[in-house]
Amino acid sequence: MKKNDNGFSLIELLVVMVILGILTSLAAPRLAGKTEGARIKATHADIEGGIALALDMYDVDIGKYPNKLEDLVKDPAVNEFWDGPYLKKGIPKDPWGNDYIYKFPGSTHSDGYDLYSLGSDGQDGTGDEIVNE
Repeated sequence: MKKNDNGFSLIELLVVMVILGILTSLAAPRLAGKTEGARIKATHADIEGGIALALDMYDVDIGKYPNKLEDLVKDPAVNEFWDGPYLKKGIPKDPWGNDYIYKFPGSTHSDGYDLYSLGSDGQDGTGDEIVNE
């Protein structure tokens, strides 16, 4: 009888699958913490960078901050100096898939606006909100 050595045996495949499972179970918990930190950093970048810059550009063109974030992407037809869209890709969602909260005039920043994310739980007042400075 001729032995066929062209492939792997079932036992060899099972051993490889067990080893991959062990490696995955060791690496997954370490990567899970990094994901949340990356989401928080991305939220700060949106709030302090992209959206804040668009709001400031709107303020320079119009003379005041918009009443709502939608005014950054769609002409509110209240001023001839609107030179948008100020956010080319539209209004982003936070990394958890929620809308950013915008208030003008702000209650925290009375001379400007409040812009924040509700954080990972999507609820206001729970302490994980990420706010503009």
